[in-house]
Amino acid sequence: MTKLIPVPLLLLVLCLFSFHVSAQDAVIIEDGKFVRGTIKGASLNEVQLLRDDQVVQKFKAADIKEFLWNGDIYVSKPLLVKNKVETRFLKVEETGVVNLYSLGSNSAKEGEEPQRRVQVRPSVGVGIGSGGFGGVGFGGGIMIGTGGGRKKQKKNQGIVYYIEKPGSGPIQEIPLSGTAGNKTEAVKSILLQKLSDDEDLVERLKTTEDFDAKNVQAFVKAYNAMHR
Repeated sequence: MTKLIPVPLLLLVLCLFSFHVSAQDAVIIEDGKFVRGTIKGASLNEVQLLRDDQVVQKFKAADIKEFLWNGDIYVSKPLLVKNKVETRFLKVEETGVVNLYSLGSNSAKEGEEPQRRVQVRPSVGVGIGSGGFGGVGFGGGIMIGTGGGRKKQKKNQGIVYYIEKPGSGPIQEIPLSGTAGNKTEAVKSILLQKLSDDEDLVERLKTTEDFDAKNVQAFVKAYNAMHR
């Protein structure tokens, strides 16, 4: 005999399912103050949000704290660009005692239909879900958002990584490009400075002969796991 699900429980299940499918993006102005909706695209210093009331609103990086887009977090950070400080959006790769960010650029083709990802990851800071359109820029120019979600998306180019350990100096670029020898020594020097109080990681860093985004992220992740 088929067992019937009580109506209140069925409604709860349907509501939860509906929430996961229609999970929203958000722009966080400051702690405790945010706007929910669907992010339609983002450049290096501006994000465009379709609010729940169907009004499109643009936010400058200098005016907000962060935004959640397609399950990823982007924070506003001041960077030195050609001897001038500019606020840019950086994607959070690892967070903890040491933070790792990336700044990427894609070449987008206008007219391609964005594809929404249904996957929902835990939100940060505001306690809401996140969704959104991946890889849609303003007019198909340089944009941020390296997580996919586009049909026929081109290979990511020019991704730059930054590291930050609050209290130990300003945010620093990790020079993963350049000649092998010079790159290795430069990256090793920065990581040794940021992770200097972990003897095991220091020894592993000293014997590492080459660095890329994958092992840099692994070092930062291991450090944060041991230093909470």
